[in-house]
Amino acid sequence: MPRIALDYTPAIEQRGGIGRYVRDLTAALAHIDADSDYQLFVAGATHSSLPKAPAANFMWRATPASPRWLARLWHRARFPLPVEIFTGRIDLFHATDFVLPPTLPAARTLLTVHDLSFVRVPEAASPPLKAYLDAVVPRSVARAQHILADSQATKDDLVALYGAPADKITVLYCGVDARFQPVRDRGLLGACRRKYGLAGVDYLLSVGTVQPRKNYSRVIEAVAAARQQGCDLHYAIAGGKGWLEDEMRATIARLGAQPYVHLLGLADDADLPALYSGARALVMASLYEGFGLPALEAFACGTPVISSNLSSLPEVAGEAALLVDPYDVAGIAEAVLALEKQPALRQRLAQAGYQRAAGFTWQRSARQLRSIYAALLGE
Repeated sequence: MPRIALDYTPAIEQRGGIGRYVRDLTAALAHIDADSDYQLFVAGATHSSLPKAPAANFMWRATPASPRWLARLWHRARFPLPVEIFTGRIDLFHATDFVLPPTLPAARTLLTVHDLSFVRVPEAASPPLKAYLDAVVPRSVARAQHILADSQATKDDLVALYGAPADKITVLYCGVDARFQPVRDRGLLGACRRKYGLAGVDYLLSVGTVQPRKNYSRVIEAVAAARQQGCDLHYAIAGGKGWLEDEMRATIARLGAQPYVHLLGLADDADLPALYSGARALVMASLYEGFGLPALEAFACGTPVISSNLSSLPEVAGEAALLVDPYDVAGIAEAVLALEKQPALRQRLAQAGYQRAAGFTWQRSARQLRSIYAALLGE
């Protein structure tokens, strides 16, 4: 029985995109593979603080050493303390969040790189984080025996920016959890609206950490422009606090947009299907995305999507979204107005979105991942 270690730390630490990726992919692995011995490594935790493991062949391997402390030890000091100190003997280590810790020579290594936004859109990253990633990610990419990219766009960036061999990289798409489906219960929709201060308004929705590459300032300007043309829409942003948000807040103040821009903070996962279902559209006008999971989640909930035409988003959205230049405020506003004025367009996009989302499942991703493990292990 192969012994596979997987870094589960992001699933515990992060409620957003990468955390959800690790949680859902691991849960899907637990459903399809009962024949491997999985060690779930978690930094900054104790066994007693962790939930029940997803299956009998999944074991927690926790250490109270924090991720920050381990980053200093492994990646700043470059101290060669192998991760096997925490996981025990392993045949393969899967690093799920950009960086690969030291391993013993016998272990095979797999690294997931979600995006290279800190290279492509450097102004959108905090300087300390960018400096750390610029130092550590290229080393991890060079050391890993194989790499997973969330999209073809990210794979292309790894080849172009780091010179990684294309045959060393596999695109592994995200999936959509089955709980993302249309919510039609008026009571549930109303309760969700009241919880987030959206009762009695029609709203556009964005989901993602508040940071510059999400491009929220330009979307706010586009909403203001649409309102000037008689489109009485509000704009809700569901995302945790990131960095460099002063520009967005200044935009809100400059436009006097406080009455119709709602900063919801990090929404509860359980509320997302209702938030998507109640929205007039999801707006994902990012300057860069490694994948763009909210677009698929909105598709699955029957919500039209306005998507950026950059990086991975056209790849994910296909023809199921209205694609816009994220730097073009007028173009974003025109897309908003088109959806509001053309019911047939809304219906067509909703149907196309259902079909698009159906092609992305975590079970499919888990089966592909297990085949990659098998190839690395020589099974």
